[in-house]
This record gives sequence, structure tokens and C-alpha cells, in this order.
Amino acid sequence: MTAAALAGVLGGTALLGPTGATATPSERPAAPAPGPDADTARYPLDCGPTGAEVIDRATADLDGDGRAETVAVVRCPAGIGTPPSGMYVLAHPTAEGERPRIAETLVDPGEDMSVQDLAVHDRTISARLLGYSSSDVPRCCPDLARDVEWNWRDGKFVLRAAPPAGSV
Repeated sequence: MTAAALAGVLGGTALLGPTGATATPSERPAAPAPGPDADTARYPLDCGPTGAEVIDRATADLDGDGRAETVAVVRCPAGIGTPPSGMYVLAHPTAEGERPRIAETLVDPGEDMSVQDLAVHDRTISARLLGYSSSDVPRCCPDLARDVEWNWRDGKFVLRAAPPAGSV
């Protein structure tokens, strides 16, 4: 009998709720605003008349300001070989109608690396960087690979590289 009375009280409380309560079970925290459009940004690559191509992108609120940033992997189109990539963090434009702005360059194409396996989780960006051990290695076939990640800490991206393959 006590159990039945307790169940009745708890059930009634659950249905009525506390006085002044306004939240509903379907309300969730607001999702961050969508990230900038990587295809509309202007990148510091000289690709001639073809222009740069965005080959990968990921979006997340990396700095915790409620607005998502976009991470873009960009390169010049090439018929053969593996052209170097650039990897950029794009922020929203400062004024309506402007292009997204590059907030950070994570991989400069001048470093002659290619970027694969871009992923973003929370405030961490991860990728695999491919490179060449010497100028004698054909540009079709990178012979070095390293997994890296950048974490947003204290207002900047901090790079952490996994140990090289075969290291102890």
C-alpha cells in the first residue's frame, strides 16, 4: 500500500512538474552556427588559371566561441603526381558578404607535404601527413608518413606528432 501511494505521488509530480518550469524535454543546447564555406575562401596558392581545389573539409567549433570553424585541405589540381597540400582553419568573415578568412595555416604547401585522413573531434584536428625523404623520390609516391594532431589550447593550435613509424 505504501509503494502504491509513493508511486502515485511520484507519478503526479512528474506529470505536473515544479511551478514555473518552462523547459521541455525536446529543448537542447543550441548547435554552433555552420562553418564558413571552404569553396568561397581565397587561399595563398598560385595554381594558375585552374585555381585551387578543396579536397577535404571538416567543421567544428574549435575555439569554443559558439561559431564553427572550417578546416580545409587545399591543393592545386594536377594531372599526375601528388601535389602538395595546404591545410587552413577558416573563420567567418568580419563583415557580411565577404569571403571566409584564413585564421590559421596548419600545413603550408611550401613544406611539400600532402594531407590525408582529415578528422575533427571536439577541439582536436587530426591528419596524416605524407612527404618525401629526398628530392630523388618521385612525386607520385610519398615515402614518409606521420600522424599529427592540433589541439586548441590557450588561444592557439598546438601541434602534436605521433612518433615516427618504427621508433621506440
